[in-house]
Amino acid sequence: MLPASRYSSKAHRCIRALKTVQVDHTSPQLYTTLHRRNCSSESTTPRITTHYTIYPRENDPRWEGVEMERFADEADVVIVGGGPAGLSAAIRLKQLANEQEKELRVCLVEKASQLGAHTLSGACLEPSALQELFPDWKERGAPLNTPVTEDVFSILTEKHRIPVPMLPGLPMRNHGNYIVRLGNFVRWLGEQAEELGVELYPGYAASEVLFHEDGSVKGIATNDVGIAKNGSPKDIFERGMELHAKVTVFGEGCHGHLAKQLYKQLNLRENCEPQTYAIGLKEVWTIEEKKWRPGRVEHSVGWPLNRNTYGGSFLYHLNEGEPMVALGFVVGLDYSNPYLSPFWEFQRWKHHPFVAPTLEGGQRIAYGARALNEGGFQSLPKLTFPGGLLIGCSPGFMNVPKIKGTHTAMKSGMLAAEAIFPRVMALAEGGESETAGLHIPEYADALKASWVWKELHAVRNIRPSFHNYFGLYGGMIYTGIFYWIFRGKEPWTLKHCGRDADQLKPAKDCTPIEYPKPDGKISFDLLSSVALSGTNHEGDQPAHLTLKDDNVPVERNLAIYDGPEQRFCPAGVYEYVPVESGDGKRLQINAQNCVHCKTCDIKDPSQNINWVVPEGGGGPAYNGM
Repeated sequence: MLPASRYSSKAHRCIRALKTVQVDHTSPQLYTTLHRRNCSSESTTPRITTHYTIYPRENDPRWEGVEMERFADEADVVIVGGGPAGLSAAIRLKQLANEQEKELRVCLVEKASQLGAHTLSGACLEPSALQELFPDWKERGAPLNTPVTEDVFSILTEKHRIPVPMLPGLPMRNHGNYIVRLGNFVRWLGEQAEELGVELYPGYAASEVLFHEDGSVKGIATNDVGIAKNGSPKDIFERGMELHAKVTVFGEGCHGHLAKQLYKQLNLRENCEPQTYAIGLKEVWTIEEKKWRPGRVEHSVGWPLNRNTYGGSFLYHLNEGEPMVALGFVVGLDYSNPYLSPFWEFQRWKHHPFVAPTLEGGQRIAYGARALNEGGFQSLPKLTFPGGLLIGCSPGFMNVPKIKGTHTAMKSGMLAAEAIFPRVMALAEGGESETAGLHIPEYADALKASWVWKELHAVRNIRPSFHNYFGLYGGMIYTGIFYWIFRGKEPWTLKHCGRDADQLKPAKDCTPIEYPKPDGKISFDLLSSVALSGTNHEGDQPAHLTLKDDNVPVERNLAIYDGPEQRFCPAGVYEYVPVESGDGKRLQINAQNCVHCKTCDIKDPSQNINWVVPEGGGGPAYNGM
């Protein structure tokens, strides 16, 4: 069941070496709540959700007699997520082990079919963490081909542009940074990790956190494969595998599936504010050479969003051998109008007189979308717990006003590795641990003493400062005074406005938004956009967009909010279609379209959608996004 890729050989050897064990976990499997209403014979809603996290298999007669034993393997450290944070942690662990000539087994699992295939970012990379990880990164051929040469910032009105000077010290100033295609950079990191001896397993989706009897984390299990769309086992059904470790590092990225389980099970968000998010949509274009200015970075705020909707745009000129630009639009998910569509705001923005001339005569070659953390310092959860820890965009180390999180994610992974390594080595040499899974509080201490903590603390008030009567403009004034002048040293910390899911107003209290039709030259429809993402899932499997209650979409979301999931999803996954008989509508979930952005799980006003991992290897197939 392993994908054919450069990382497969070690995986095949590992699979052959697995030993069979009886699975015995005392902690209950998370997210297996059986909702009585879904099972009620009185319900008139056609069943939408068939996933075993909603309908437990032990209550399903179709699963009687099916072999449910799992293979297991043991590593020193297991890392979930093959992004910049996870790969930096893996690399640093093996660097330390090799420097001291110690044996250390590090395994990394990644749900994408190959490293970088689910990676999407602007991206303008600050190379500070990379310089620490690989001082010789240029000699190693890191794909940082485009140094920033020009910085442009604008406030847009519907027809005009107001230039804003990029003064030294402002967070969005990009002097010394590089425009990159982050997926290519992640693949390069994977090559460095493999050379150092890290075992990489792309195409394996971690679906479950495993626990020891004492409650400490034991490791993870990958998801089962060979389950039919109706939830029954196929002839090719195979149980997932278990990976046990002394320490499990969770670096799944924004709003990770396992991190959600840990937050709830271990109450890790008890002493922080709710995370707040945005959705970022991105396209890559080839353009006419006469319009190409390699190294130019453009950012804007304002139109087409109103002053009370947080968001903005980017347009980066890449130097990748042909005239190419990466452009995108970000919308804060704390918006209130259920009629707003981030996708169509993006398409509308491209027609602005300052943007459209760059694209005219060009060709769009890629599209994708991803949620991103915007809570910052106030929203960081507890980072360590017995048996595991959180790194990267999983807890949320993004510097929002910089619009950058790769450097902080990498540094968090490196600090985690430096805290883990001596503890694992001490245990291997006869040391003791209070719990079966190692607790590494030294990681949180190191992070608080690092430049990551200082950087996030300095900008902590910029994002919440936009929650004022003047919105965007009030936030910009606050940034100018308290960040540019005082460098974030004000003695107070502003709060966010709560969960993004709670911010939508009823449709009756909002004005519908009429978006112009796409022209097929600069703006495009949703489905042709999704086609450019390379998204694919096995069709005959339960939808991984699960509903806790199949009745809620029509009875609440459609009735009160006019079905906002059909607008905030950037991939056309959710549709309200007429029922086959009688009046009314029902929700249809087109799970094959899902680009794994997690927006539905975040913004659903009923918090009824739970995004879980599909079969490993499914999802978008981004090529250097």
